[in-house]
Amino acid sequence: MIGAADLLGFQARYQADRVAAIDLPRNKYWSYAELDKTCGQCARALKNHGVELGDRVVCLAKNRVELIALHLACARIGAIYVPINWRLATVEIKALIEDAEPTLIIGDELLGNVGIEGLKLESFLTQMATLESLPYQLIDSSIPSLILYTSGTSGRPKGVLLSEDNLTETAINFSLVGRLENHSVVMSDAPMFHIIGLITAIRPAILKGATFIVSDGFEAARTLKRLADPELAVTHYFCVPIMADLIRAEPDYTPAKLKSLTALFTGGAPYAEAKIQAWVDDGIPVANGFGMSEAGTVFGMPIDINLIAARPGSTGITTSRIKARIVDAEGQPCAIGESGELQLTGPSITSGYWRRPAENDKIFTEDGWFCTGDIARCDEEGYFWIVDRLKDMYISGGENVYPGEIESILAQDPAIKECAVVGREDEKWGEVGHLFIVASDPKNQLDGNALIKSLDGKLARFKIPKHVSVIDALPRNANGKIVKSALLEKNK
Repeated sequence: MIGAADLLGFQARYQADRVAAIDLPRNKYWSYAELDKTCGQCARALKNHGVELGDRVVCLAKNRVELIALHLACARIGAIYVPINWRLATVEIKALIEDAEPTLIIGDELLGNVGIEGLKLESFLTQMATLESLPYQLIDSSIPSLILYTSGTSGRPKGVLLSEDNLTETAINFSLVGRLENHSVVMSDAPMFHIIGLITAIRPAILKGATFIVSDGFEAARTLKRLADPELAVTHYFCVPIMADLIRAEPDYTPAKLKSLTALFTGGAPYAEAKIQAWVDDGIPVANGFGMSEAGTVFGMPIDINLIAARPGSTGITTSRIKARIVDAEGQPCAIGESGELQLTGPSITSGYWRRPAENDKIFTEDGWFCTGDIARCDEEGYFWIVDRLKDMYISGGENVYPGEIESILAQDPAIKECAVVGREDEKWGEVGHLFIVASDPKNQLDGNALIKSLDGKLARFKIPKHVSVIDALPRNANGKIVKSALLEKNK
């Protein structure tokens, strides 16, 4: 033996009996030693199925602890783990699998549901349980161990290449901004084809030797019950803003039920300042943050009620391990408070996209900074705000309009549950805004035109949408993000 293969191997030797994982759907607890053994058996089984250096292993399965062992087993033998979004349409799933060109496909009942040939996960687990763990060996942590396909809200999904070095940096960054320690217990309801469910809720826990909880999905009442369970004693919970709202809207919700939380961590979409303040008033830190598949954890709000209250809506600050800058259309640095494209550099950043050389040429500047495609601004103390996606920006009468700025103002209206603004063609102005609104109470008739008029004096005239539609719900992808391209279809 030459030493631990990875962080899991280290923790298995350092604190073998410590609880590493709790599988809620199966009511099963795993020690670090048990999880490490399973990982080693997975690695042996993958080898037996002909998986070699650089091969892709596709997984189409719902959350369970063994998927973590499978991913880490791929890393130990130099293969690449490729989890597939099972919420996509069958044709989309097949397109991603074709793009990955896997050596092996493993999945649960979802394989049969979409008509894909592959090795049944239960059969694989039965096979590996009879095998001896593959001995530790030195691994090349700089090569890709994971392909995460982007959500495709603004185009065809791309396979983000991530190495163990990248993923360890994400673990370090979140541990710092999330105040995660050895005694922490981390839970996420996110699916394990998403960076939150597979990486951010898992790798920091393994880094610190903490405990992570694998959930079988979000149900507001059930999630609240789990967060209030003193036996689970969850300290860190991840959710998108709409999930946080649903938890708080539960009849059984009281602040006391969440007293074990270090913080409730939100991201993936803007969160209205008034809603953040409501959590603060309850004494619960809602730590807004920002991350992405290509960069892992980037920003995080300090877990301090007073700091959160002072800058509601901010995504927080960076650690010293990742650098951020904001530039204008010419690539020049923006002044403090000015909006521009967010660019990043640091060891957590992807090396590029799987088999997309043209895309890779576009995402890095000549001096090596990653172009996020997000519009951000920063204050004099280094706190960041995400204003919008660059692709969501439209130009009206020669002026740049960021829909997120409009949406954040409207989100403070209690009559509005959620809203989105998209740009549409206009003969006079080139483009104008179209506002889509969902009412907080479906029984109340919203006057869209009155809402638009209410923006007068709060925004420059060119920013005020010229069209409005009241709809039942905004289209969202599996990760809770609004799919504005679907709203754009309504404009045709």
